[in-house]
Amino acid sequence: MTERIVVINPNSTEAVTRGIDAALEPLRFAGGPRIDCLTLQEGPPGVQTQRDVDHVIVPLCRLVQREDNAADAFVIACFSDPGLYSARETTRRPVFGISEAGVTTALNLGSAVGIIAILPVSVTRHTRYFRGLGLAQRIAGERPIDMGVVELADEKKTLARMTEIGRELRDRDGADVLVMGCAGMARFRGRMEAELGIPVVDPTQAAVTMAIGAVRLGYRTGRQPA
Repeated sequence: MTERIVVINPNSTEAVTRGIDAALEPLRFAGGPRIDCLTLQEGPPGVQTQRDVDHVIVPLCRLVQREDNAADAFVIACFSDPGLYSARETTRRPVFGISEAGVTTALNLGSAVGIIAILPVSVTRHTRYFRGLGLAQRIAGERPIDMGVVELADEKKTLARMTEIGRELRDRDGADVLVMGCAGMARFRGRMEAELGIPVVDPTQAAVTMAIGAVRLGYRTGRQPA
């Protein structure tokens, strides 16, 4: 039986889900887990405020519950990790949040992490979260590009702004590794890294990589590793 990882985009913007799906293509391989990307239709166009985060928890957990028997692991593809702890109470399968996975992955690639956020309000929310995880002291800085999730569809503008902010995090804040603070930024990782010359982590790729390891090793999936 083929293992399956379910990646949930908790906003309702299908273009973001398609971008996530494309960014995960390098993690699909013969004999590996199937990776399915789903959109939370009840979600807002972008999870951008604490109210948005709180709003998606109940429908997200319903989706996890619906997919539970057909999945071996879940990934919540939003940098606020909305509903992460509630989802972990909903299923016995491993559940990964991309913020937690992205930052912990970055810590293996550098010593000072820079976060590229979408909006100023996101920075405050992320800072609270990193403090709760005990990781705040490893964050060199977080700067917003001042663009909402839907605006990320403007590829030229988004890439230019992300590169500008990434350069500020590197040169002013001392970051030696960057994490893209929104799942909708996934398609820019390679170009950002080439331009800035330091590692750039797509947190969804990081979380799915962890999920693949968990599934292959049989962590909390009910299956034994081959």
